[in-house]
Amino acid sequence: MTKEIKRNKIEIDATDRAAGRIATQVAMALRGKNRPDFSPHIDSGDYVKVINAKKMKFTGKKLVQKDYFHHTMYPGGLRRTPLKKVFDSDPTEVLRRAVNGMLPKNRLRNEMMKRLTIKA
Repeated sequence: MTKEIKRNKIEIDATDRAAGRIATQVAMALRGKNRPDFSPHIDSGDYVKVINAKKMKFTGKKLVQKDYFHHTMYPGGLRRTPLKKVFDSDPTEVLRRAVNGMLPKNRLRNEMMKRLTIKA
């Protein structure tokens, strides 16, 4: 008995809001935790569209101090990219990385991320 999941469409305006606050709201909606029938092993989240990502604000000195790291798996291969560089090239990538880090690291995450649309 498989129950069909009815997914809603949620639109969030990122204008003058902190990136982390938006990301938590998006992650909760993608996961489906805002629904009364939430179950952790079932992907019952909604479609989320974020608009005006280039207008979101960063508190403190995050634009200058925060870095994204990845390792090439070679000796001395730690690479860092400043938040400002990522935000200037693609503002949607900052929010996408924040939401990706807040979702559970399991098989459901890729399907959840496919339901996220971010417009600069």
